[in-house]
Amino acid sequence: MSERIQKLISSAGIASRRAAEDLIRSGRVHINGEVAMLGQSADLNTDIVTVDGEPIKLVTKKVYIMLNKPRGYVTTVKDDRERPTVMELISDAGERVYPVGRLDMDSEGLLILTNDGEAANKLMHPSFGHLKTYVVKVTGKNIGNAVKDLMGEITIDGVTVRAKKVEIIREMPNSAKLSITIGEGRNRQVRKMCTAAGLTVVELKRVSEGFLELGDLQSGKWRHLSAEEIEHLQSEQNT
Repeated sequence: MSERIQKLISSAGIASRRAAEDLIRSGRVHINGEVAMLGQSADLNTDIVTVDGEPIKLVTKKVYIMLNKPRGYVTTVKDDRERPTVMELISDAGERVYPVGRLDMDSEGLLILTNDGEAANKLMHPSFGHLKTYVVKVTGKNIGNAVKDLMGEITIDGVTVRAKKVEIIREMPNSAKLSITIGEGRNRQVRKMCTAAGLTVVELKRVSEGFLELGDLQSGKWRHLSAEEIEHLQSEQNT
């Protein structure tokens, strides 16, 4: 059956649909030897689709991994600046997976990696309403007013956003630890929101995404999702 090539790439466990679109735009995807164009479709039963010269194949075993990403790693499969990537932390997993969404190099916490393109799309797309909660250490004056600002409308990169929930975990003179929950997932959104509210982020850690919780997973360690978590995730794909 013919399908959009970004979906085929995602289903093959190579990249998310968004990342697959970037691969196509950069000319790294070919269909039967010809450079692929965004919007094209292909059928893996009759067409040869390659990424960086390697033919893609649909995965037969779906894998779901949760990583507690430490600071100092970029959330990509490869990095052209040769910085450490999260793939180095799961090199012993023995499966080809890719990161779902991003955590910037200075952030840490919950990161899902999978070869299930549909599950990745469900987790990433804001229309599915997966809330993300972060524990954030900040400095700044008048933390109470800053929290009120975070709960109101804030414009970042020309888009108006607002936190779903903000709680003060601990407050000290000119600093605090906050729990911030958002519904979107824009680039460095929590950091930019804090800056707009007059706060400086010292540490940022994602502790939950949708129904998935980081729990006591140690920094730099990973685990497979439990059968219950996988069942929940796959049930969402059918809604």
